[in-house]
Amino acid sequence: MSEALMSDTSHPSYLRLAESGELARRVDRLEQMLESCTLCPWDCRVNRLKNETKVCVAGYLPIVSSHGPHFGEEPALSGTHLDAGQAKGAGNIFLGHCNLRCAYCQNWQISQNFRQSGETSFERLAAMMLELQEQGCHNIGFVSPTHFSAQIVRALNLAVAGGLRLPLIYNTNAYDSVEALRQLEGIFDIYLPDLKYSSSSVAREYSQIPHYVESARAAILEMYRQVGDKVVMDEARAPAPGLGDPPAGAAERAGRNPREPGVDTRSSLPSRDPEPDGAVLPHAQGGQDGPAERRGDVPLADPQDSSTGVGPGAGDRGPSWI
Repeated sequence: MSEALMSDTSHPSYLRLAESGELARRVDRLEQMLESCTLCPWDCRVNRLKNETKVCVAGYLPIVSSHGPHFGEEPALSGTHLDAGQAKGAGNIFLGHCNLRCAYCQNWQISQNFRQSGETSFERLAAMMLELQEQGCHNIGFVSPTHFSAQIVRALNLAVAGGLRLPLIYNTNAYDSVEALRQLEGIFDIYLPDLKYSSSSVAREYSQIPHYVESARAAILEMYRQVGDKVVMDEARAPAPGLGDPPAGAAERAGRNPREPGVDTRSSLPSRDPEPDGAVLPHAQGGQDGPAERRGDVPLADPQDSSTGVGPGAGDRGPSWI
């Protein structure tokens, strides 16, 4: 992200896009992608504007499973590093119909429930953002946003008109289209990709997903290009505007400012993945032999233990063509 977009974290960059009219133009470009859907690497090419569906079984309207203050994210995002009573949580909005089919998914009841619609109007999605802001949440986090990125931006345009001023978090499985991510530049302050696999064969076995590794690496590179690496879990940051002064030592415990732009790459590689974490990110970074603009450290933080056996059975993991 350019220095101009990063200079004032109390004034999220999407507000400038809204003021210039660029946010509305981004809505149009993203919805053009919905006409022959390429929001993720599945490239289904169905017209979701006309409610045609394929892999994610989602049409035009967004599908929201739940929303509310969430205290299970990293402390600096949920505010749990602050003094008692000051933590208001990350304002998470959980989207349904995930574009992966992870056998170990902890949220499968809401992310892979294809029998329950949960369709939400754009006006209602905008109202959810404003409600979370009213409840004092430190940010708005979209969980599993990939296949609804166009719808999120349309609702965001409405929420801005209603007074939304919180920074946005894109909490993703990293199976994102680079083209779609480019349309999100300047909209999301923090990218929170969950890097799931370093082996395409393991990705196919556990998530029924093709070419995950190369797609995720390309997506994380694009996120890194946009916002840089200012989000680093083991590096102390100043307190965020509007959150007050944290207690002594809180910055060191929290790791970063919850409103500071950047990429925080989580790792949730399953035990059967043949490559260790360290073998994944050199590829994501471009490696020492990659082009100069693709070198540098993409931060890997907060390894996630999400490979517990609580996911759906094989018969509950979506359409048979996957």
